[in-house]
Amino acid sequence: MPVEVILPKVDMDMATGKIAKWHVSEGDAVKKGMLLFEIETDKAAMEIDCPADGTIGNISAAEGAVVPVGAAVAQIFQAGETPSKVLAHSPPAHPKILDPRPDAVPQTVLPAAPASGYVLATPLARTLARQKGIDLKAVKGSGPRSRIVAADVNAGVQTPKAIALENPGRIYEPGSYDVMPIDGMRRTIAQRLTLSKQTIPHFYLTATCDLTTLLDVRENLNRRAPRSESKSPQWKLSINDFVIKAMALALRQVPAANVTWTDNGILKHRTSDVGVAVAVEGGLFTPVVRSAETKSLSRISNEMKDLAARARARKLQPSEYQGGTTAISNLGMFGIEQFTAIINPPHATILAVGAGIERFVPVKGEAVLRTQMTCTLSCDHRAVDGAVGAQLLAAFRAFIEEPALMLA
Repeated sequence: MPVEVILPKVDMDMATGKIAKWHVSEGDAVKKGMLLFEIETDKAAMEIDCPADGTIGNISAAEGAVVPVGAAVAQIFQAGETPSKVLAHSPPAHPKILDPRPDAVPQTVLPAAPASGYVLATPLARTLARQKGIDLKAVKGSGPRSRIVAADVNAGVQTPKAIALENPGRIYEPGSYDVMPIDGMRRTIAQRLTLSKQTIPHFYLTATCDLTTLLDVRENLNRRAPRSESKSPQWKLSINDFVIKAMALALRQVPAANVTWTDNGILKHRTSDVGVAVAVEGGLFTPVVRSAETKSLSRISNEMKDLAARARARKLQPSEYQGGTTAISNLGMFGIEQFTAIINPPHATILAVGAGIERFVPVKGEAVLRTQMTCTLSCDHRAVDGAVGAQLLAAFRAFIEEPALMLA
């Protein structure tokens, strides 16, 4: 019997994957473990290996095709087996996804045939429907293959006025705007953050941190960085590297804030795994620095540079951006002085970091020029009480203002 080559599930939230590139052609001899094709998901690009030795045949998904998880995209035949023209269970024709951009190429979609009575819905949509007592069979899906997403469930409990605004494009004059297609990453971000604001009771705490000492320490450490054979420094610390380390140490000092809310109990984490928001074209990733409380500033710096570069190239592995126990969103490089951030589930906290601003402040009766940074901590009140959040932010500020404590 031929071995089916299926599109694997490489991401927790993955429903479909796009065939980015085939590395073999019909009739090629293949070996187990060799590279067969590449796929693109909402968050990453992945290489898929061959599951068996044999001859590749019945390739049913061309480059550019969007395929459901678990669908067969080819078969591997052994000696004496003859490929048929199409896979036995494949439909004779595939619908197209039309992209409104004039230079776009239609994408082929291979539909998955659900069992009778089965409703296609995301895990978030199912959870939300169960919480709200909504029958998914009565909900119209707006996702791929009419899959029900969280926004569809929420729409079912909105007021008529709110529902009327779901398609705001109809109130604008035709020709006065351009339609930008919503890709998988943007749709996932929208669903997750909408769910976060609707289901997580946020509260916010703000503190201003003095950066004057930290900037001096950073300059000295960068100046003393050892040189490689090419004479380039082996590290170059940024303010964000200190922020990551300070947040990780603060979580270790205030373990009651290093938690995750679940319906079965509050998870109390043993390490400080800090996610850091990285802007990419069309959205953002939050790669995670694992056990950041145990790592040196130079290691955090080099690790973060690598993670950020691969995030922008969409080359991160799922294990590198999933999980985490908190997150940092730093908009200081854009000159933003203060903002609040939406909690990224399953985290219970996120720290919004503003720019370092020079201000005159009173010191012993005199006006002294200091560099200050305003930070706002968003907390999930189900898992983190106000006093605990205040202790966490106070600990963070102490590490920022006395950076020598990070080096102890």
